[in-house]
Amino acid sequence: MPMQRRESLQWMLAAATLPAWSPSGAAVPKPGPTGYGTDPDLVKTYRAGELWPLTFSERQRRCAEALCAVIIPADEHSPSAAELQVHQFIDEWVSAPYPDHVKDKALIVQGLAWMDAEAGRRFRKPFAEASLAQQQAICDDICIMAARSSPRLAKPAGFFARFRDLTAGGFYTSPQGMRDLGFVGNTPSETFDGPPPEVLKIVGIRPA
Repeated sequence: MPMQRRESLQWMLAAATLPAWSPSGAAVPKPGPTGYGTDPDLVKTYRAGELWPLTFSERQRRCAEALCAVIIPADEHSPSAAELQVHQFIDEWVSAPYPDHVKDKALIVQGLAWMDAEAGRRFRKPFAEASLAQQQAICDDICIMAARSSPRLAKPAGFFARFRDLTAGGFYTSPQGMRDLGFVGNTPSETFDGPPPEVLKIVGIRPA
């Protein structure tokens, strides 16, 4: 019977824990750990900051929380991104040691500082303490289309675009976000009737 993938991984992990041996039979010291360490246990629930130290200060956390609420507010179908603690997901994301995450960390930390500075310049208060209308006014000015006419806003616009993507990613991979999308994947079904006719029409396929 072929070896199952899970079983083969167990054998590989077990073999990795054995000492290496030279041709003479003497044990050869294993090299020290390199890279990022082992992968997390995918069946374990980790507490915030357990895998690596988190990045956000309290002020940054409040700014990120407020910005998440502006980007995806609550409606009749689902709570806001802030209520789902998406800002904590973003903190975990930018705190990870991988190269792309490290790049995001610099962008997000600098962007949050800019948001607070801009709110202070305009309204004499941090972004998290500004009114919703004031917060939206700042966001409207750094959306990609609006910022193209102002070189001063180019970097804030890049931050906002990335923060918006991370917010959407965190929100729509949560159970509430998937329900908001109407996503029914990973659900057992006795039948499959195929894509709806209107979808087939969009892609240029005639129903059989």
